[in-house]
Amino acid sequence: MIRSRLPFLIFFVLSGITLSAVYFYSLLYVPQQESAKPVIVEIPFGMSVQAAALRLRDLGLIHSAVAFRVLTRLTASEGMIRAGEYPLSAEMSPREILRQLRRGAVILHRVTIPEGLRGEDVARIVAAKFPLSRKRLVALQSDPKFIASLGVQAPTLEGYLLPETYSFPKNVTEKEVLRKMVSDMQAFFDAKKRQRAEQLGLSFHQVLTLASIIEKEAAREDEKPRIASVYYNRLKKGMRLQSDPTVIYGIKNFDGNLRRRDLKADTPYNTYTRYGLPPTPIANPGKSSIMAVLYPEVSPYLYFVSRNDGTHAFSVTLAEHNRAVNRYQRRRR
Repeated sequence: MIRSRLPFLIFFVLSGITLSAVYFYSLLYVPQQESAKPVIVEIPFGMSVQAAALRLRDLGLIHSAVAFRVLTRLTASEGMIRAGEYPLSAEMSPREILRQLRRGAVILHRVTIPEGLRGEDVARIVAAKFPLSRKRLVALQSDPKFIASLGVQAPTLEGYLLPETYSFPKNVTEKEVLRKMVSDMQAFFDAKKRQRAEQLGLSFHQVLTLASIIEKEAAREDEKPRIASVYYNRLKKGMRLQSDPTVIYGIKNFDGNLRRRDLKADTPYNTYTRYGLPPTPIANPGKSSIMAVLYPEVSPYLYFVSRNDGTHAFSVTLAEHNRAVNRYQRRRR
């Protein structure tokens, strides 16, 4: 009697095992739906696998939170899930979802930093795009320990933040943002550019300082190498640079009106009263301004003045310059 029932028992047990395996397989490898819209899922830093699984289940992305936890153990994924925003869909299998979470395939948000901004303005733009502290972004730029950790030998990060379009996850930190900008500037200023700077007798810091002045003076890309030549010529002759943007940088709470008394007020950044370059960059220069410093135009010019149309009139002598100033500036007043 028992022997006659044994095949049925074996069949029943095997069928149960097979059905269980199929069901478990479906929980791990079969998508929740065949067609579904993507859902933005945020995994906060420090969220446990259990909490993440429950969130995925509640959003209708997986069948079973328990099965998802088992999957993380089978694939040694515990502690491997990265924080961030993820575009996930019920069309994805739990295995595919886990793969995305392990890879850190998070949504990236773009932020563009224009050329010629001060560090405080960079902080304002970044803080408006990401849930970050503007004050901390500013404070870190003059934090000696943080600056040293980036390999920068300067009192602040002014000039070292490369203007560019960046992509960051929503949960990026203030340090990560600044580290990326400095790293990209250092990468841009590669060995070839460093060698060229040495040929010109300039350090990386001095290149950035002069480039920042050119960035603030030039309105047109094609004039940058010529403006660079003016400053080189003045430095070689022992003349003061006499750059208005440097004076402005040294004025606290500048109101937008540069007065004659400002040009006479001595500060470390007043290149009307002091010789040589200012102690630090006055803005964050773009690539073209840096290249203009490294490869300036060869010219005899010592002066330039704005024509008020985005271009400048360049002069060799002071008499020529005064005539240009009278033509383009004084008559305008």
